[in-house]
Amino acid sequence: MVDNGSSDASAALAERHHVVTRVDRAGTNLGFAAGQNRAIEQTQAEWVLVLNPDTRLAPAFLAALAQRTGQGEYLGTLCGKLLRLGEDLEPLTPPRIDSAGMEIFRSFRHLDRGSGALDTGCFETEETVFGATAAAALYRRSMISDVALDGAFFDPDFFAYREDADLAWRAQILGWDCLYVPQAIGFHLRQIVPERRSDVSAALNRHSVKNRFMMRWKNADAATWRHCGWRGVGRDLLVLGGCLVREWSSLPGVGEALRAWPQGRRQHAWIEAHRRRPTQDVLRWFR
Repeated sequence: MVDNGSSDASAALAERHHVVTRVDRAGTNLGFAAGQNRAIEQTQAEWVLVLNPDTRLAPAFLAALAQRTGQGEYLGTLCGKLLRLGEDLEPLTPPRIDSAGMEIFRSFRHLDRGSGALDTGCFETEETVFGATAAAALYRRSMISDVALDGAFFDPDFFAYREDADLAWRAQILGWDCLYVPQAIGFHLRQIVPERRSDVSAALNRHSVKNRFMMRWKNADAATWRHCGWRGVGRDLLVLGGCLVREWSSLPGVGEALRAWPQGRRQHAWIEAHRRRPTQDVLRWFR
């Protein structure tokens, strides 16, 4: 277990737990992306489960995903249906969907499919999706190695937010698929949703703004910019306007994103050099 700079007794508790063989104390909060990378680097299994600490899994979650691992050489990610947990860490009644995979829009906005909707059987079809929320996702080892940029699976510069969308986009370009398996049921305490942005710390909102632009520096080619057109520009103006009028603390995130442009274009060149999937095939996900 990687202890990502916790301030409670969780590391000591883990050291006493019978299933934990070693605790790697990072000493500081490296961020979600770098913390996960540090843990993944210490594994050797063919498939790696990334799991948030505020999740619970039904007993058959991994078994349901494991049955699909042989479906194609370029099946790189598996995800299940996540339902919402309440503040008491018990499933909501009636059940509400937290995530049925990830979708992306021509505004460059990405969301969890079905997020917040009642679970009325709308997402019962097994199908490929754009990507998976990293709250609970199973990644293939060969994909982890193949899509790593500068040796990193998740981009550590993202710190928190959008690192899973950035990864999903890059994986799509490099030819990897994500399969949604509704029989794999998990539960997630979704603490951060768009409608509760004002409750989120200024630092995390700044990262959210920064990462919105950084993921495009790396992944969007000219055809993608043309396809998204005014929808992407309009959303950008809305974000910038919100920073100028109301959320001043996020303005430094815009500056950080601009300073990351040269690195992003260098990474973009690497991604394009390793592209396996034509842009038009990737753009089918941009609704």
